[in-house]
Amino acid sequence: MIPRLRANCCVRGAWVGAALLLAASSARADDVQPSQPRLDDPLPTEPGEFSLKTELGFAFPLNTPQSNLFQLGGSESLKALWALSRYFDLGPSATYLVLPTRADTSILGTAWAFGGSLQFKRPHDAPSDSFLGISPWIDVDALYVRTGPLDRLGLAAAAGLAVPLSRSRVFWLGPFVRYFVIVQPDNAGYDDASANTLTIGLSLDVTPGVKRRLAPEGETVTAVTTVTSCADRDHDGVPDVVDVCPDVPGPWENYGCPAYKKIVVKRDKLELTERIQFAWNEATLLEPSFPLLDEVARALIENKTFRVQVEGNTSSEGTEEHNQTLSEARAQAVLAYLVAHGVPRERLDSRGFASTVPVATNNTEAGREANRRVDFVVHFNILNTDGSK
Repeated sequence: MIPRLRANCCVRGAWVGAALLLAASSARADDVQPSQPRLDDPLPTEPGEFSLKTELGFAFPLNTPQSNLFQLGGSESLKALWALSRYFDLGPSATYLVLPTRADTSILGTAWAFGGSLQFKRPHDAPSDSFLGISPWIDVDALYVRTGPLDRLGLAAAAGLAVPLSRSRVFWLGPFVRYFVIVQPDNAGYDDASANTLTIGLSLDVTPGVKRRLAPEGETVTAVTTVTSCADRDHDGVPDVVDVCPDVPGPWENYGCPAYKKIVVKRDKLELTERIQFAWNEATLLEPSFPLLDEVARALIENKTFRVQVEGNTSSEGTEEHNQTLSEARAQAVLAYLVAHGVPRERLDSRGFASTVPVATNNTEAGREANRRVDFVVHFNILNTDGSK
């Protein structure tokens, strides 16, 4: 290590780097403050999250001839790391090492090192009550090292302890020990011994922080109060803005709709759990479908804002003209059944689509069977508080 540099320049550069890191991390701290009540356990860290690590420490040579030439010095490292998983980080690394000479303290031995770093750590999302989230870590670096006129290979390995400084876990501070070896190839006029250095100091990590789990429903009083203050004309505790069946009471888990046995009420359709059965190649409803259609009629009578289009569909067998006629006739048969069972005619419409809207392939019998169906597409009428349109 031959080049000369003033010690105060090195120290000033180290502290400027640390100050910049602190400023950047302060700006990011507000981003991770929870805006809603949260539980204690952080959510898992996602791959790709970025963090910065800086290390400041005292360095001293371990072997001759460096130990005979240089005294206790200092070292600074800066690493940009991306999370590969909760346990591993990878990224570029830069290190500056400076050692004063024993003969003249105004002369310094310096080394610049650049390369890549792989870090293995205890996840930063460890539970809050588990050793306060403390994260032991180890890493290895492969480095290109410049000392004076020489370009050399360097290797470094370190172990440390990172302690979160706040609940947001943006800042992590802790001690570390780093072993740094600069491999000396055969060069005429230079000692062929590798340079070994040990650094002891503090590391500061600046991370995006951790996100925490939202409190389950029922544990947040303000959320419950907000919900109950919304309009709820069927008084089932589900606000009209999210209630799929705003005119008939139903539980939260069913989106405010009653638990019908044979249909599922959704915002855009009535989904049947059974098939409507017709006589083969005809528009005649078969008796096994009557209980299903009775429940459809009940749902439409209870939900007065629903306006339904009954859509008939066929498989691709037969001519398109025949399929169109059959699909229209089957949709009309279902509509007539619903009207006969109390659903106002003005809230119903019917259309036939033949085989133009398949839900499965027509190349198999199972697919053709799925395509022979009647759909109920739901539209909404906006009612006034007195029930008029």
